[in-house]
Amino acid sequence: MEQFQIETAQNISISQNTAHLGDRMLAYIIDSFVIGIYIILSILLLVSMDIDFQDMWALYLLLNLPAFLYYVLLETFMNGKTIGKSLMNIRVVKIDGSKPNFASYFVRWILRIVDVVLTSGGLAVLTILVRGKGQRIGDMAAGTTVISEKKRIRLKDTLLRELPTDYQPRFPQVTIFKDSEMQTIKELYDTARRNGDHQVILRLDSQIKKVADITSDIKPFEFVDIIIKDYNFYTQQL
Repeated sequence: MEQFQIETAQNISISQNTAHLGDRMLAYIIDSFVIGIYIILSILLLVSMDIDFQDMWALYLLLNLPAFLYYVLLETFMNGKTIGKSLMNIRVVKIDGSKPNFASYFVRWILRIVDVVLTSGGLAVLTILVRGKGQRIGDMAAGTTVISEKKRIRLKDTLLRELPTDYQPRFPQVTIFKDSEMQTIKELYDTARRNGDHQVILRLDSQIKKVADITSDIKPFEFVDIIIKDYNFYTQQL
């Protein structure tokens, strides 16, 4: 799983984990299975109807339009996810971490014909491995990538932060917060960072400065991270 750094318009640095290639392939298999089941059911429905061949063909095309538009429709209305992506906890986002618009999903869908359908996915896999940032040709054209939303439980997922032995805290005012309050701050911060939610980080930055009476020009992303580390430093001394 590759990690890449993005810088938003609000000068917030966000780390994103690109979706593992295996997760994307499993999501594709699941989506293909869903589409296949839908097509089979539509054929069985048509066979059970007493209509002539010409009408049946036209009705077949109409019934299977959702299957044809499966990816662009579901990614548009399910916030960058399909059924397969939802099950694998991965999602399509813009390369800057923001939510893609319909045009981005449409470009990805159109170019799926080139790097997935015509090459049985071989070109998509090659491009993802060579290009980096989890991008196939459709992603490069649309300015998107696919990220993982899976949680990995590590020491930094608890209240504690690993601090170097020579760590120098900057804001002693953080001791006014309670453990429960700092845990909430950390959970909001980690979730916002993982999802690229810039507004949450900006609100955390503003609220912390207001409550702790802190004045600082440090970027919001870095400031909140320092606050969490400083709190751990001071509370570990108790």
